Amino acid sequence: MDESIRPGLRVTLLGMVASGLLATVKLVAGLVGHSYALVADAVESFADIASSAVVFGGLAVSVRPPDDNHPYGHGKAESLAALAVGLMLVAAAVGISVQAAHEIITPHRAPAPFTLVVLAVVVVVKETLFRISARVARRIGSTAVQADALHHRSDALTSLVAAIGISISVYAGAGYESADGWAAIAASFLIAYNGIRFIRMSAAELMDIQPAAEILASMSNAARAVEGVEAVEKVLARKTGTSYLADMHIEVDPALTVREGHDLAHRVKEAVRVDNPRVADVLVHVEPHETTLTDGEPREDRA
Repeated sequence: MDESIRPGLRVTLLGMVASGLLATVKLVAGLVGHSYALVADAVESFADIASSAVVFGGLAVSVRPPDDNHPYGHGKAESLAALAVGLMLVAAAVGISVQAAHEIITPHRAPAPFTLVVLAVVVVVKETLFRISARVARRIGSTAVQADALHHRSDALTSLVAAIGISISVYAGAGYESADGWAAIAASFLIAYNGIRFIRMSAAELMDIQPAAEILASMSNAARAVEGVEAVEKVLARKTGTSYLADMHIEVDPALTVREGHDLAHRVKEAVRVDNPRVADVLVHVEPHETTLTDGEPREDRA
């Protein structure tokens, strides 16, 4: 297995275990303590387990080597996993809001005060998981792990909002019993927002959106630094899994032989990959360098 994704797999597995324990505690506390906001929070945590499982599977598939049917590898599985997490977040938000609305219109007793202690623990644990997962996601460049990290943050925010609603229900007295239901609805909007955000991000990757301008610029600069490269006409790239596949057009001395141009292209490819280890492959197209255009104007070196 590719060593680069092991941190992502470990942190995802950690999240699954933690979410399972927290979800069970929240569900029991919510049922015993008469808090639908806490039950809704437990449902969101169970969704965390499912999403983490999807991320785990997506990462494992994404590093499989290319084969006859997938000559560019299986990296898109990582983006598909992130898309699945986004869809699950939106689905959870809709389910929570519908059930919360039912709780609001149905008379019920105020939640028990001890549920606030449970939520305080949940917020601390989930925020810690978010920070750990987000750090790993940045290090390995994984959209799926980033989505999973944001799912932990969503759970922490859901628990925080639920705690506010329960506090109002407990301490404001009669007439405010539905406050935790309204808190659940507010939390569902936060969950839906994060879900839509990752649906858009993963869909963009599946549509081969260009990476950030600074990544393209670093590839171009690495190529220009290779002796024999007169100019870089253009650089195209797409993200697949945690890596990038790039296409680059370089301009060289027209007098070079085919062998010399071929060797230069390989040096450019190696230079780009050394400069940015996340670049899995570079297809280098060699073109003759012309110092002027037909109208006599200087030719620009384009990135």
